[in-house]
Amino acid sequence: MRRWLVLFLTVVLMITTGCAFGGKSVNGGYSKYSYEFTGAFDTVIQFMGYAQSEEEFESLAKKGQARFEELHRLFDIYHDYEGINNIKTINDNAGIKAVQVKQEIIDLIQFSKEWYYKTDGVVNIALGPVLSIWHTYREEGKDNPEKARVPDINLLKEAAEKTDINKVEVDTENNTVFLKEKGMSLDVGAVAKGFATEFVVEELIEEGFTSFIVSSGGNIRAVGAPRDGVRSKWSIGIQDPDSNALVPNSNNLDIVYVNDASIVTSGDYQRYYVVDGKRIHHLIDPTTLMPANHYRSVTIVTLDSGVADFLSTAAFLLPYEKSRALIESLDGVEALWIMPDGSMDATENMKKILKNLGGASGK
Repeated sequence: MRRWLVLFLTVVLMITTGCAFGGKSVNGGYSKYSYEFTGAFDTVIQFMGYAQSEEEFESLAKKGQARFEELHRLFDIYHDYEGINNIKTINDNAGIKAVQVKQEIIDLIQFSKEWYYKTDGVVNIALGPVLSIWHTYREEGKDNPEKARVPDINLLKEAAEKTDINKVEVDTENNTVFLKEKGMSLDVGAVAKGFATEFVVEELIEEGFTSFIVSSGGNIRAVGAPRDGVRSKWSIGIQDPDSNALVPNSNNLDIVYVNDASIVTSGDYQRYYVVDGKRIHHLIDPTTLMPANHYRSVTIVTLDSGVADFLSTAAFLLPYEKSRALIESLDGVEALWIMPDGSMDATENMKKILKNLGGASGK
């Protein structure tokens, strides 16, 4: 739904479609395998990890794939699916009626509302009417670059009048969601992929999978440690915003070393179009209703992938002093900011896990 290939595993994953590969025993009977598929959340999703057989790994990865595909349908804001009430169903019934939905949607909306208040409203899933306008202009601008334009501010202001998150009514007893004003709509792009990733990871852990990475279009969630007998940490590359996003590891600015953590980046270089020579990206400030231009990217490291996804957007939208204050007010959350001039800054504990900025090692 949003940014893809923002981060890359430093271990190069061979390309495949829905099958596991690997197999050389590396440590204690464990071998390294990879599995990849496309479609869910409109991106490439990769599993890479260690298991005692290809069958074991592929079984778990396929369970993960099925879950990602289910959550994609539930969180989709663009498409209908037979027999499913999803986010689009909620939006289609704004101002009309409450919609009964599955628990995963209730959890996603409740989570998003909770973090909306924790971050003083900087990321608002009810901003759908505004983001929908930007989406239309962005797609038109990509299809016809010579006609690319920025939405009129009055059009955006009119849409912003229908973005009150307090009018998103969740009935947890009956599992219903009601947008109380016609014209309202939810856009969960700032959180859905990370939230879904955390769902999948927790379920795979319950299945007994303890040494793996999931990369859902660049939203990376690492579990345990590599079972290769060499490294004690997973190594994740942080992309140079000016490098080619389609070439893994081509120009990593730094490497972050982690166990049991999520790494998510928001940047201005993935979803954008160009107007009069200026890049217009997709991360919209809810106050100005325009793209925020404080940074090239912000990377968040924390345990929960949904939190990391949400906070990467929040930290990107805030000016530096407020952005840093937000991150430092939260336990177990670290950040790296890449400024417009290419300079970098990071929280102190973030520096300790970075190869170049802090001298960290994955061994």
